[in-house]
Amino acid sequence: MINYIESFCQYLLIDRHYSKNTIESYKRDLTKLDTFLHKDIKNITTNDLKKYLKYLDQQKESIKSIARNISCIKSFYKYLLIEKIVVDNPSELINLPKIDKKLPPVLNEEEINQLLDIDLIDNYSYRNKAMLELMYATGLRVSELINLKTYDIDLNNALLRTIGKGSKERIIPIGNYALNALKTYILEYRHTLLKKELNDYLFLNNHGKQMTRQGFFKIVKKIADEKGIKTDISPHTLRHSFATHLLKGGADLRSIQEMLGHSNITTTQIYTHISDESLKTTFKEYHPHGS
Repeated sequence: MINYIESFCQYLLIDRHYSKNTIESYKRDLTKLDTFLHKDIKNITTNDLKKYLKYLDQQKESIKSIARNISCIKSFYKYLLIEKIVVDNPSELINLPKIDKKLPPVLNEEEINQLLDIDLIDNYSYRNKAMLELMYATGLRVSELINLKTYDIDLNNALLRTIGKGSKERIIPIGNYALNALKTYILEYRHTLLKKELNDYLFLNNHGKQMTRQGFFKIVKKIADEKGIKTDISPHTLRHSFATHLLKGGADLRSIQEMLGHSNITTTQIYTHISDESLKTTFKEYHPHGS
């Protein structure tokens, strides 16, 4: 099956323009399936796939993880049918489990102000300030943030260019707070983080190389802990907060969809639920008959 998995990944990259992260995820899932079944692709049955999914359940895989595996397998078989490698689709009778939409954690405006109130004492603190301000001002995914290059930022026109999921390019405006933090970092401090090797990545770690997901996560957690912020926080929390606060401020859903880079507006609509929950909390807290 390995050769078919490799050709499938090439198809996803070249024909479907999937991101490298998504392709790696598909490859891991399918390799795991191959290791479990160890059968010729043409001999795999629906019962074989059900046994594999039962195995994942026994391994305490989450419903979300199992749903991702099913989606991956279904996509794989669609490709095999297109290429006439198989004539039957054993995944056709496998149904996706229903997943309850869990509302992501969001920081309130006071917590955001606490998080962004960074003591600017050295090149690292100026970098951290620029990263967090930019995340909150634009709603970037963490993968988009760490892959930004210096030439993706237009300081004169207050715009940034990013390549999101599915290799889709989008242009996002940068607000004044983030713009000022970026200008200071880029013009005065970024060069001090460079070591022997030069590179174009906007945000650099203490080795002078591209900031990593893990590195950024640690920075966000450390600052949140220092500020005494109790909300469970991750880099994605800033993206959720960006969208929720925009909606609360009166922005229309289509504009938020465009800025977040969602291909489907139903993905963006989760923020209307967050906003509704916020309204309920406010009502209960402040209305005389709220509780």
